[in-house]
Amino acid sequence: MKAVLIDRYGDAHELKYRDVPAPEVNADEVLIKVFATSINPVDWKIRQGMMNSLPWAFPMILGWDVSGVVEKVGSAVAHFRPGDEVYAFPTLSPKGTYAEYVSVKAGEVAYKPQKLDHQQAASLPLAGLTARQALFDHGGLQAGQKILINGAAGGVGTLAIQLARNKGAYIIGTASQRNVDFLKELGADEVIDYTKENVEEQLRDIDLVLDCIGGKNQKQLVKVLKPGGMLVSIVGLNSAVDFSAKQIRTAFFMTKPSSGQLQLITALADIGKLIPVIARTLELEDIQKAHRISEAGHVRGKIVLNVASK
Repeated sequence: MKAVLIDRYGDAHELKYRDVPAPEVNADEVLIKVFATSINPVDWKIRQGMMNSLPWAFPMILGWDVSGVVEKVGSAVAHFRPGDEVYAFPTLSPKGTYAEYVSVKAGEVAYKPQKLDHQQAASLPLAGLTARQALFDHGGLQAGQKILINGAAGGVGTLAIQLARNKGAYIIGTASQRNVDFLKELGADEVIDYTKENVEEQLRDIDLVLDCIGGKNQKQLVKVLKPGGMLVSIVGLNSAVDFSAKQIRTAFFMTKPSSGQLQLITALADIGKLIPVIARTLELEDIQKAHRISEAGHVRGKIVLNVASK
């Protein structure tokens, strides 16, 4: 099969499109013919060596979003059949989804939303699970609460807006001017243009901050939270920030695969209450270009890669 691999850490030039053996299927796995995958920041962070503590050996196949069709099922798998349309965020491993086929544990796989094509579905698993786990598992978001989403126009942010809207929260996002109207259309009640306005001068008594940016601006984010408020980061906590002064609670987490949570995302997508946001669609062979675009930042939603066609 064709796949994209890296043989060492480095820049986008290290991504190589070549032939490799198709994966084996263990008893608890399904073999998925990959129709589409998508780019997440974790992909190029691993490629750069920023997560080199992972106990993996080269060569690595990156990519951790997949939408496709079940090709084969393991002997212990009872609830999927060949031909089923599915999607997944597999556990991080060196055998990722930048490939024509991928083996995934059945407990990490869900049926693809019927209302979405494979390209749309491939944009959802990792970003959707990250947004959901940040808001509800770690942030405990409730109806009527005020949430600030810092970096609201990205893959996680655009889905977090919609999930928070469905929960009945009051949503404020930060973004550049070109995304202000777009995010309001998605469901944000307010959008602050970070290029012109200071968040700490505009907001007070926020219940929950979802930080998709990280870095030094967490000092400003603390200022907008109410005492005892919650800051959830998907990129890390700044050790230079004093969270204790206002008794701010914090969480930084790694997203967990979850078939059950993907089923909830499927249900929302199929009734039109969760809409994928795709910046552009490229071919798997264009992986170097896709990584460069993602690394440059300011991508609205997700970059999707076509892998196979019916």
